[in-house]
Amino acid sequence: MPRIPAVMATAASVALLLPLAGTAPAATPQTSDRQQQYAAAAAEFGVPAQVLLGVSYMESQWNTYAGTPSVAAGYGPMHLTDFATADTVKSTEFDQSDARGDDSRPTLHPAPAPAGVPAAALQTVQQAAQLAGTTAAAVRSDPAQNIRAGAALLSSYQKQLHPQGDSIGDWYAAVAKYSGATDEGSARDFADEVFETIQQGETRTTDDGQLVTLSPDAVQANTGQLADLHLTPTSSNGAECPARLACELDPAAYAQYGPGPDDYGNHDTSDRPATQKIDYIVIHDTEGSWDTTLKLIQDPTYVSWNYTIRSQDGHVDQHVLAKDVAWHAGNWYINSRSIGIEHEGFLAQSGWYTEAMYRSSAKLVRYLAAKYQIPLNRQHILGHDNVPGITGPYIPGQHTDPGPYWDWDHYFDLLGAPRFPSLPIPAFGMLTVRPDMASNNVPFTGCTTAGTPCPARGSSEVILHSQPSDDSPLLGDIGLHPGGTPQTMDVNDVGSRVATGQQYAIADRQGDWVAIWYLGQKGWFHARDAVFAAGFVVTPKDGKASVPVYGRAYPEASAYPVGATPQPIVPQPYTLSAGQFYVFGGVAPAEYLPTVYDPTGTKNKPVVGKLRYYEIQYGHRVEFVNADDVRLVPAL
Repeated sequence: MPRIPAVMATAASVALLLPLAGTAPAATPQTSDRQQQYAAAAAEFGVPAQVLLGVSYMESQWNTYAGTPSVAAGYGPMHLTDFATADTVKSTEFDQSDARGDDSRPTLHPAPAPAGVPAAALQTVQQAAQLAGTTAAAVRSDPAQNIRAGAALLSSYQKQLHPQGDSIGDWYAAVAKYSGATDEGSARDFADEVFETIQQGETRTTDDGQLVTLSPDAVQANTGQLADLHLTPTSSNGAECPARLACELDPAAYAQYGPGPDDYGNHDTSDRPATQKIDYIVIHDTEGSWDTTLKLIQDPTYVSWNYTIRSQDGHVDQHVLAKDVAWHAGNWYINSRSIGIEHEGFLAQSGWYTEAMYRSSAKLVRYLAAKYQIPLNRQHILGHDNVPGITGPYIPGQHTDPGPYWDWDHYFDLLGAPRFPSLPIPAFGMLTVRPDMASNNVPFTGCTTAGTPCPARGSSEVILHSQPSDDSPLLGDIGLHPGGTPQTMDVNDVGSRVATGQQYAIADRQGDWVAIWYLGQKGWFHARDAVFAAGFVVTPKDGKASVPVYGRAYPEASAYPVGATPQPIVPQPYTLSAGQFYVFGGVAPAEYLPTVYDPTGTKNKPVVGKLRYYEIQYGHRVEFVNADDVRLVPAL
């Protein structure tokens, strides 16, 4: 393989930062029914309209989500909460699965989690409904009544705290109380974000087509009012978080629980990044409540992750320090080189993610990406659903969170990822997937019951077809469906779909359709759901009909020290064939991290090989190829 000139390597790294979207033109402010509902509710209950709009934006981005509850049991634009009705406690993400992804150790299957206990803060619907003179059912289902009830609740907080306050800035404490946070830092973060939104202004079209505008206002928040809430101080205790993010250290359990060498948990000690570079951040959802999740992290027989983020207010708990390796992604190679962040929520069964949680998560990821030099792109900021199974038998069991309703476009906007103008896609080169999430209503099934249509809502994912036609079959995934059964529209069946921000090599173009190389096939979708991108792709070297694809980048046997058992280099059931191209995601060093119970963190050091791998975007998940098997070329 010839050495890539430095200028090309730099261009490749820049290409990996290409945008999820171009800068959209600002919408012309208009008056809509929803805008009038906010104005009327503000006037009725004596709440400044800017405050009402700012709070609602921080909760829901002014969306209604068709009356479905959020992952924190919140309803409507004002995110008024009703845990008893939402009933969002279910199983947790790692029940019955081994998140370590290390087949050199006995399989670990955690026991199902205990049921969570709802917090008192999750019951504001009834109080708000009473204050507004309406019913709880109306508050949950009618946006206008939801906004009225939210305004009534805000007004009641203001009367309790600062009845004489007459300026917008004097609503700071009431806004902080509305978050439901019980610690100072989380309440402060929520209120600060609300008032920054008021200062900057916002205009957007909601999920039900309503244009809403919050005009900029140079208001100065009376932040000193926070002390009037008498909340618990937020104690970081050494948590690794950015400034202005409420974050506490809640250490994961690390202990031996049996006589065997692998009877310890629930993570491994190490010394990253001195021993291994941290290359990935993996986005998860908990599939369980906040309370349940925090109980599980204290169980040494369970698994682990680095951070958890609470939905209602964006509060962050850290459990595993970045130097250590959490068991979260189901792929040991990815685990040993990543940080895992759990977000309170459910990918399909119930709910949507709050703006407060998106913003806290983005602050945290920006901080981690800068600290560990992790590129802000979808090759390195992965969903759990983008992490490959380690070998063929493990592919069907890989997880699918955070799912098609996680708003990657908005998330990367909050991350401040580099943006370039959107360009139409040609019949060559590569593209970035970018549907309009608000209007991209994909008919998934199985959100609650297998085969049953999911509630209508926007999605960040696009379905692939075998031909340029909506009536043609979906692509087949021999790894996910090894028996040859066809792909389905089940919300967890990721074998024939792509997601916002992912990049692929263009294989063909017919009219309004474009095809990409995907799992060794041409996958067709509407060209309107992508924008042109530039970068590098890999293809088999001349003379090779196909080359193997791997789920991990392990070193050659000769790299292991004497007495150590080399880990096998096992190909996936997939191949990369001549004439096909897949987007290059970066060089992946050949490493394997042996493990042993070691409270000092000095023994767990990686075996480093001479092999070189490239990460590629092969299907919905990333994969790896041996650099000696392929050519790295510009996408032309």
